[in-house]
Amino acid sequence: MTSRPLLRTSLVAAAAGVLVVALTLLPQDATSSPGAATDQVGTWGTAADATSLALADQTVRNIVRTSVGGTNLRVSLSNAFGSRAVTFDSVWAGTAGAGAAVVAGTNRRVTFSGSTSVTVPPGAEVLSDPLPGEVPALSTLAVSIHVVGDAGTVSGHRLAHQTSWVSTPGDHAQDESGTAYATPTTSSAWVEALVVEAPEQVDTVVAFGDSITDGDRSTTGANRRWPDLLAERILQQPAPTHLGVMNAGISGNRLLNDGSGQSAQARFDRDVLAQPDVRTAVVMEGVNDLRWEIATTPADLITAYRQLVARGHARGVCVVGGTITPWEGGSRWSPAKDEIREAVNAWIRTSGEFDAVVDFDAAVRDQQRPSRMLPAHDSGDHLHPGDTGYAAMAAAVDLRDLECRRP
Repeated sequence: MTSRPLLRTSLVAAAAGVLVVALTLLPQDATSSPGAATDQVGTWGTAADATSLALADQTVRNIVRTSVGGTNLRVSLSNAFGSRAVTFDSVWAGTAGAGAAVVAGTNRRVTFSGSTSVTVPPGAEVLSDPLPGEVPALSTLAVSIHVVGDAGTVSGHRLAHQTSWVSTPGDHAQDESGTAYATPTTSSAWVEALVVEAPEQVDTVVAFGDSITDGDRSTTGANRRWPDLLAERILQQPAPTHLGVMNAGISGNRLLNDGSGQSAQARFDRDVLAQPDVRTAVVMEGVNDLRWEIATTPADLITAYRQLVARGHARGVCVVGGTITPWEGGSRWSPAKDEIREAVNAWIRTSGEFDAVVDFDAAVRDQQRPSRMLPAHDSGDHLHPGDTGYAAMAAAVDLRDLECRRP
């Protein structure tokens, strides 16, 4: 059999002297399974939104971490909220090294329909050609994108809770060195998803929510959001039960109207149903509707939840309901709002309309004072968990519920 280049896991010393998981070019060997049935699975994803980035003839090096491993990496780029068509004439993907650097020998050009350049109209997105090779689970990748001219409004993710990098003017996507990347940013630009091929029994889970799913107040760059920790738990299980995890949280998001990002109802199709091989969505939304008095009765939220469940089921996607966590002491809390939260949570737990329930409320609340978060889980603002709180949320997910199958 003729060998072809593949990306294989190895340990390479970065410039700072730490060991990092790297992707190196090696011939195909016996660990591959030619001919085995595969599906395309989301190994990383974010919810696209408008960012405040201002970019013109610059390169953005987006730092992202995979969940499940696979082969034949594809990169999805989004201009969903762009104000004009954008042209990307140089897109590269490799293993992230120290700072803005890429591990030597791992950076590879990404093409689109065989071309090194692609123009994306406003409101559209594009999926790259497959990049042959193996992508390890939980690997940190650098996706570098050079935009031609003034990009206008940049689609991406405003609060990525990860440090990415913006270059000085020019195409620096191929650079392994991080020297040209002078500006750190905690927003990502254009990259919306990473897709790999995995055994056909491996599917995608989408965590869909607001800032608590987005990981606000978690440690930047440490991958301590609850969906990250859930991905790690899944990978501790036997390989046939692995699942890719995509994070479609947007800080400040609401169920009932636009605000920080489009409403959950407006973006559900794009951020969940359109993702590759989705089996299950875990929905945790509603606290911002309560905080800003958009929802003033339990029925307001329940009606919206029912719509998401119905739309998911119509596409064969299981929908797991996440209870709303407490926030007494946080901004815009009141006893009346907490009564609505409790009533909505009771419906989520007992209605039977979701395929399963994750009781995030029970996982983080103070049992002696259920309207507030347990101090050990509180980030300090009384609304968002800290790293330990996110760990408790991830631990609350019954992994069997993620393997739900709709008839």
